[in-house]
Amino acid sequence: MSTGDTLGAGKRIVDLSHPVTAGMITYPGLPGPEISDHLSRAESRRKYAPGTEFQIGRISMVANTGTYLDAPFHRFGDGADLAAIPLDRVTDLDAIVVRSAHRAVGVADLAPHRDVVPGRAVLVHTGWDRHWGTPGYGDAEHPFLTAEATEWLVTQQPSIVGIDSVNIDDMADGSRPSHTGLLAAGIPIVEHLTGLDRLPGRGFRFHAAPIAIAGMGTVSVRAYAVVPGALG
Repeated sequence: MSTGDTLGAGKRIVDLSHPVTAGMITYPGLPGPEISDHLSRAESRRKYAPGTEFQIGRISMVANTGTYLDAPFHRFGDGADLAAIPLDRVTDLDAIVVRSAHRAVGVADLAPHRDVVPGRAVLVHTGWDRHWGTPGYGDAEHPFLTAEATEWLVTQQPSIVGIDSVNIDDMADGSRPSHTGLLAAGIPIVEHLTGLDRLPGRGFRFHAAPIAIAGMGTVSVRAYAVVPGALG
């Protein structure tokens, strides 16, 4: 499907994920993925009946590649890993978009949504995804969630929190208060979202299921929204 395919019953899908491509850089200092054939189509023709061929791919990448989800284990050794995240925590969630023009996304940006935060996916739209694929995407001046905003969110208990920036924390703050606060509260994080400008403020469903990998706290996801109404 494309980034805005129409479904039945007056719904459409909006893809909120960056494609993973060979060599792409997601986070400054981390290597890009290596994508290759384990079994090429040409090689497979020697193994199967005439006219039958397959490709078996191989990918080597750090977990923090593309659009990805952080589970508590990413920050805490005794936290829930990817295999322990309940699917109802990361899929088919009622969701809201918080739009902010501030570099430091604070309580003032979140508080107007107080009544609709609990139990929902909170997606922070900053527009930083416009820099994706450029050196500017990893700039230290990227938007982030303040420690105070994180504390406020923890009291409101959303199901998951996402952002369309390179890091939900200020990269200059080595204590990583947003990762620490949210993951300590069992609230997964999705970073490097894109396309939040194509979503309404509320009234849609959010999905970001990770592979159930034991012993890991981060992995790429295909995040998407199911939105009522066809494309205009």
